[in-house]
Amino acid sequence: MAINITMPALSPTMEEGNLAKWLVKEGDTVSAGDVIAEIETDKATMEVEAVDEGIVAKLVVDAGSEGVKVNAVIAVLAEEGEDIAKVGADPVSVNGVQSDSESKKPESVTSTVSTPPVSAQIQESPSAVSGTSKDRVFASPLARRIARDSGIDLAVIKGSGPGGRVVKRDVENYSGATASAVVSRDTGVSGAQVAGGKVAAISSDQTLKMFEEGSFELIPHDNMRKIIAKRLVQSKQTVPHFYLSVDCEIDSLLKIRSEINSAAPVVDGNPIYKISVNDIIIKALALGLRDIPEANVSWSEDNMIRHKHCDVGVAVSIPGGLITPIIRNAEEKSLSVIANEMKDLAARARNRKLLPQEYQGGSTAVSNLGMFGIKDFSAVINPPHATILAVGGGEKRANVKDGEIKVATMMSVTLSTDHRAVDGVLGAQLLGSFKQYVENPISMLV
Repeated sequence: MAINITMPALSPTMEEGNLAKWLVKEGDTVSAGDVIAEIETDKATMEVEAVDEGIVAKLVVDAGSEGVKVNAVIAVLAEEGEDIAKVGADPVSVNGVQSDSESKKPESVTSTVSTPPVSAQIQESPSAVSGTSKDRVFASPLARRIARDSGIDLAVIKGSGPGGRVVKRDVENYSGATASAVVSRDTGVSGAQVAGGKVAAISSDQTLKMFEEGSFELIPHDNMRKIIAKRLVQSKQTVPHFYLSVDCEIDSLLKIRSEINSAAPVVDGNPIYKISVNDIIIKALALGLRDIPEANVSWSEDNMIRHKHCDVGVAVSIPGGLITPIIRNAEEKSLSVIANEMKDLAARARNRKLLPQEYQGGSTAVSNLGMFGIKDFSAVINPPHATILAVGGGEKRANVKDGEIKVATMMSVTLSTDHRAVDGVLGAQLLGSFKQYVENPISMLV
């Protein structure tokens, strides 16, 4: 009996992913636990393991395919003794639509693929599985890729495949005249923007009409950018932001940091740790939350979630967006441990190799743009966090201390709070505790 391998849910919020690479080919024998593919989510590229054994009869979804829905069939295994050619020739349902070559679905059992520590799959809605959604365009992965590369909107193509599915020949046969007529009618963009039967990716909200023809290029949003945009809009629409700012003198911090790094043991010619200003900020914020536990919370409609530990996320820029790996139990860790953990997490984040538990959750976050010369800014809260600290760069300023004007290195920080969970006074207490640790860093070492 054929075994269907489906797109796994690699995180609780995942609805679709990109099949980046197959690590097996048709005819290969696989066993449970073998890594068979790499799946890209909005935040990471993860290896996927088979949970059944068999022979790869058919790779249903091509490597490089984007937007593959969770639970969609991506490959078919033949069990021992089965005719591989027959299994591979049988149709397989993908996103609710059968393959191009056949119209009859075989009896099969479904097998999911998983990667630790994922323990559950997200089920698609009935409309997504059955294909009854009015907004869905059914197309084969190959047709989607050709259309994307050619800049053709699949929504305007009449499919000739099973159930009206758009297949390769439909995209290739799509004429320039038809494209021009459809674009002009539906978007108001002139036929001059259609060339050689290829249509530029046209925005349905008419935005492109505001710009001079030929003065721009279109760069499709990748999955990460779409998710970031969705979450930021959701945050600003649903979370009442409140902002508090303070200036911190960091000369003592810089001096102690230099002394700690100078005293670091050396192994094979390299120090075993190198502490950054950001590492100290992470520790100071964690200790501030420990001192003001009422601020170490997350909001839910039914309860205030008070965290027992201070798990600090740190915004890391990666190609196409950013990700927030988390230093767990940061209040309990030494600066050297935080420094080494942050170095490892940042490196794997840039290679999109983080596991979901390494960037999901947390109780607060730090966003530091000081290294880019930014003096101060306000950051957008990333739910379920109730706070985020925006950190500017240190700079020499005239500072009044003990009635005298002196030059000091000052750093401006702004705390964004979810006002439902952390009000003004509570936020001020947290920021005051943070400032105390930053300006007296020796207290973080005892």
